[in-house]
Amino acid sequence: MTSVPTPIPSRTQFVLEAVKHRILTGQLAPGQALVEVELAAQYGVSKTPVREALKTLAGTGLVVMNQYKGVTVRMVDADMAREVYDVRLLLEPEALRRTVRGAADLDAAREALARADSAADNAERSLANREFHRALYLPCGNPLLARMLDEVRDQAALVSAVAWAAEPSWEREAAEHREILRLALAGDADGASLALHAHIASFLERAFPRAQGEDAAL
Repeated sequence: MTSVPTPIPSRTQFVLEAVKHRILTGQLAPGQALVEVELAAQYGVSKTPVREALKTLAGTGLVVMNQYKGVTVRMVDADMAREVYDVRLLLEPEALRRTVRGAADLDAAREALARADSAADNAERSLANREFHRALYLPCGNPLLARMLDEVRDQAALVSAVAWAAEPSWEREAAEHREILRLALAGDADGASLALHAHIASFLERAFPRAQGEDAAL
């Protein structure tokens, strides 16, 4: 029986997910070069799906494509982190408020929190935390709002990976997640929204503190 070759889009998706996972778990560090021929050899594909995967990752803001320097994992600095987290602060608490007011099912958030608590390492914990936040905003009732948050989700995870590498703060964040979920399950839409806003803002300030005298308005 002749084997049927894997379609190119599937190969592209495979490379995309593999490289994204390595970036978001810190296995590929910001600034690290991503060489097409090396990735192709590593994943057993031609350069075409690698090139397409890298273009997609550039579109989501995880990698940077430069005509002279090639492709690198995006660097994270305070300006980039604040831009991404500004969007989260504006949109994510409101999305959660709508989720709670709509009495949406939060089982996915509860399960993600349990996975984070039992995670074997920070990479697994980071991915579970990412799913926890998405489970809070996805059922908000406004697909456009959810898509807008999805668009910054990868960049937010990259910021987190960099911050955790410098100073792990997952225990504090886990406690804050439990309180956010408790308020949401109790039907306290405003309380859950405020707790989520404080959670996002405090993480940003711990990871990228502002210099004295710098405008603290977000």
